[in-house]
Amino acid sequence: MHKLLWMPAALNDLEYWRKNNLKKLKRIVELCVDICKHPQEGKGKPEPLKFNLSACWSRRTDKEHSLVYHFDDDTVYIVQARYHYKS
Repeated sequence: MHKLLWMPAALNDLEYWRKNNLKKLKRIVELCVDICKHPQEGKGKPEPLKFNLSACWSRRTDKEHSLVYHFDDDTVYIVQARYHYKS
């Protein structure tokens, strides 16, 4: 299982959800657990991103928001947890 590391912008997003929508926060935690087990498949419709974000993957938290991350052999790096992918 991969370790999880939150990038500063993603931590800000997480704090936003903690203050404003606990249901969304719970969904993000659920996706993070799944991502740590298998980064390329599972819940939230995982998909590799393209162009300048080609090293990243995304999973949907809902129609408006996605969780964006990249990973290596032992660590998952959460890049963004609010809105859709920013280039």
